[in-house]
Amino acid sequence: MGRHRAGDGVRAPWQEGTREALASVGLDPGGVREFAIRSIAEDLGPGWVDVTAAVTVPIEDERRAELVAREDGVVAGLLLVPVLLAEAAARTDLPVPTADLRVLDGARVRAGDVLADLRGRTRVLLAAQRSVLGTLTHLSGVATRTAAFAEVLEGTGAGVLDSIGTTPGLRALERYAVRCGGGLNGRAGLYDAAYVTRDHARAAGGLPAALDAVRRRLPGAMVQVEVTAPLEAVEAVLAGARFVVCTGMDPDTLAGTVRQVRGCTLETVEIAATGRFTLDDAKEFAQTAVDHLAVEALTAGGVCFRLALEITRPRAALVPAQLRR
Repeated sequence: MGRHRAGDGVRAPWQEGTREALASVGLDPGGVREFAIRSIAEDLGPGWVDVTAAVTVPIEDERRAELVAREDGVVAGLLLVPVLLAEAAARTDLPVPTADLRVLDGARVRAGDVLADLRGRTRVLLAAQRSVLGTLTHLSGVATRTAAFAEVLEGTGAGVLDSIGTTPGLRALERYAVRCGGGLNGRAGLYDAAYVTRDHARAAGGLPAALDAVRRRLPGAMVQVEVTAPLEAVEAVLAGARFVVCTGMDPDTLAGTVRQVRGCTLETVEIAATGRFTLDDAKEFAQTAVDHLAVEALTAGGVCFRLALEITRPRAALVPAQLRR
């Protein structure tokens, strides 16, 4: 039985094409592998063992498993299944199961649809089962909720944007799930864009001073300015801001802010609204002529999508003993 530890250099033989598929959708294969190892470790512990399977499942036993949707929605995370299987296999010293993905991430599925067909050692399938389900139920939940918001906003001219209010450690995967659901990614963190708030402006001696400092010290950087009132938005634009994020505004105030911003400059200015929007009120906010609705609910609130990983029995085990004679 494997006694490896995460980070000890154990390398799993990934299914052919997995690395390229991850990279093609903007996911870092190394980061995905680290996530898979952590996920498997949470179930198998420091000894890398499923104690129940170790005493009940023969080591040579092989099964087929189907990943099945239990509700309608949009699926995300299927590309991670081969990685989770490979890392579970490597850390139990068993062959890597195969994963035949029946649909692509971002596909709309219906309850009962088979999303993937897995085949391999039963111990590996069981070792990876919780990680596969936990990962895909969450990411598919994010994708499904994003798709619902995108559908509500259709025709308004506004796109649904994620926020950096993601689950710690899962930001890259949740941002991918948002893309699968038809949403757009905003800034990835505190490192890839200058996001100037009221606190930054006060510390710098005013909003114009803060924007001037950003332009001098970070030439070419993406600059976004958070505002809470129409006059703040106008001040930001006149100081050179070209991306304004309106927060805490009701629809009427937001509509007025958009009109004032558009009227104070001939330059192109992107306007986003951020807040705790719901499917019931999102369209009203989007109809204010903003460019983006940054929806915190895409990745917050424990979103999930119901899935099952059904491991089948060998054909012989399905026949009663008296009938096999």
